[in-house]
Amino acid sequence: MGKATGFMEYQRLKEASEVPAARTKHYKEFVLHLTEGDAKIQGARCMDCGIPFCNNGCPVNNIIPDWNDLVYRGNYKEALDTLHSTNNFPEFTGRICPAPCEAACTLGINNDAVGIKSIEHFIIDKGWENGWVVPQPAAIKTGKKVAVVGGGPAGMAAAQQLARAGHDVTVFEKSDRIGGLLRYGIPDFKMEKSHIDLRVEQMKAEGVTFRTSVFVGKDFPETVNNWAKETISPDELKKEFDAIVIAGGAEQPRDLPVPGRELKGVHFAMDFLPLQNKVNAGDKLKNQIMATGKHVVVIGGGDTGSDCVGTSNRHGAESVAQFELMPQPPETENKPMVWPYWPTKLRTSSSHEEGCNRDWAVATKRLEGKNGKVEKLIAARVEWKDGKMQEVPDSEFEMKADLVLLAMGFVSPVQQVLDAFGVEKDARGNAKATTDGEGCYKTSADKVFAAGDMRRGQSLVVWAIREGRQCARAVDEFLMGASLLPR
Repeated sequence: MGKATGFMEYQRLKEASEVPAARTKHYKEFVLHLTEGDAKIQGARCMDCGIPFCNNGCPVNNIIPDWNDLVYRGNYKEALDTLHSTNNFPEFTGRICPAPCEAACTLGINNDAVGIKSIEHFIIDKGWENGWVVPQPAAIKTGKKVAVVGGGPAGMAAAQQLARAGHDVTVFEKSDRIGGLLRYGIPDFKMEKSHIDLRVEQMKAEGVTFRTSVFVGKDFPETVNNWAKETISPDELKKEFDAIVIAGGAEQPRDLPVPGRELKGVHFAMDFLPLQNKVNAGDKLKNQIMATGKHVVVIGGGDTGSDCVGTSNRHGAESVAQFELMPQPPETENKPMVWPYWPTKLRTSSSHEEGCNRDWAVATKRLEGKNGKVEKLIAARVEWKDGKMQEVPDSEFEMKADLVLLAMGFVSPVQQVLDAFGVEKDARGNAKATTDGEGCYKTSADKVFAAGDMRRGQSLVVWAIREGRQCARAVDEFLMGASLLPR
């Protein structure tokens, strides 16, 4: 793979990016893909390791050593074909995937892992620049109709695969634009939405129909954004379509039940982030939540919290702090102990580099304010013993807080949607469906399948794409008795 001695001769190269002072003045992407020369060198670092653990570390099982070798040799179009054989949307994963493949890289045992994500980013951008990404309409139509509920990465992947198999596919999305949490959860500075738009146009040319601002179900909760202008019942879909895939995101946010939660200025992250994306798309809003000149406290130390930090800095916040309930992880992982699995270690995002006071093992006790508006947050230090959290005596402190953003993850898909379809749920409130054997991805409801967050709960975009692809194959088998679609 690549150059036999490349891993000994070349060092890992980080993608170039704008400095924080410049990039916080706009919402555009600031990470540049590798040059051809740099991409070849990075591909040359891929070892002839015998067993490529990166393949299994990647949820879509990307054939990583093959396209690393092809890039090293300058065969970029073939590299793109190899990449597309397992991943419908590498421009998404090449930008926002945390790269579990790199954690599984054999070279990573005692050196810097191969820069797999940066090479993937290079390949797909090269493909778009050269016009190699083209529609692939089915040669023969089956006459079968499939409804996909949810226009995020799982729904998009399922829809594209099913359309290429010859089925008539309609995607229903409750938001005004396709993309789901990719569109309204991921800030533009991490992934510009033109990438989604290009794929939507490709899928339209392949025969996929998109219906936006349409909610399927009833009794939608107030805690989740819903910009639908039309409602369709599951029964209507069952009458019109031969199969249904429910592939919405895990959008039900985890709340913070503390005194003062009702104060103005306390919002879920998904009340805050989507509005900025809508403004970036050209929408004029009267109710946008702004961090300008405010003391912002983000509760939750994950990716969503990091996105709140980056957006707050671009708004011009006076200060930004981020709290995490769990203890601070180690700066480096114990590789011999955790490889090839995803390690627990301290991760500093590009948003943190732009300015943020981070703290760990902190629990919020209450929020206080005047005239119904939050002004400060009261917290305490905690320690964990035998898996249980205990407050550290005399550790209580307070912090200025004009804007508090709750980014503590998502508990489940929207229950009202699953209830409307009448599907059986697992213990975590997800649609119950197996991923193996006969009837995989099939729910307890007649001709209803589930994929992505709807089936597995909150997860990564790369898992959504995998599940959408696998679910599409299961639906194709259900409709036709057999399938040529890859899993």
